[in-house]
Amino acid sequence: MGRRPAPQSTARVHTPLGAMRAGATNEGVCLLEFADGEAAPGEVRHDGQAARHLKALETQLTEYFAGARRDFDVPLALAGTDFQQRVWRQLQRVPFGETITYDDLARRAGSPGASRAAGQANGSNPVAIVVPCHRVIRASGEPGGYAGGRDRKRRLLELEAGSAQGSLFSLP
Repeated sequence: MGRRPAPQSTARVHTPLGAMRAGATNEGVCLLEFADGEAAPGEVRHDGQAARHLKALETQLTEYFAGARRDFDVPLALAGTDFQQRVWRQLQRVPFGETITYDDLARRAGSPGASRAAGQANGSNPVAIVVPCHRVIRASGEPGGYAGGRDRKRRLLELEAGSAQGSLFSLP
């Protein structure tokens, strides 16, 4: 199994859905997760490519939540198994405002019938929102689980559905 790269630079990013912990190496963003109730991480390094990746990430997240961005183009440094990598690449191909099922995800990743494994790979995604694991739903149409909480998943889906229709969902 691939080991998550140690961030060379970390930051706390504020979003309308709560604070997130972000990390980057010189190669790209390697971490973005909700940081409920956690103290702000210390900045490991204030300059260099890793810090520039985090600044770009923060800018792009702000644009996303404002309805001005549908795709992210920050470089990523994702470590995982071959299967996880395939799943995460497929997640990045799910268009803004659309959803797929776990079965669809497994099929797209080249492993039809492995929806449970695809769900586990989806759940181990280290870079929330940018690698849009929130766009995967159950075959029943129910949102399913989300590492950031089901309410956040629902709100991300509503934000994208509203933006895709031209009226941005109002976030607090």
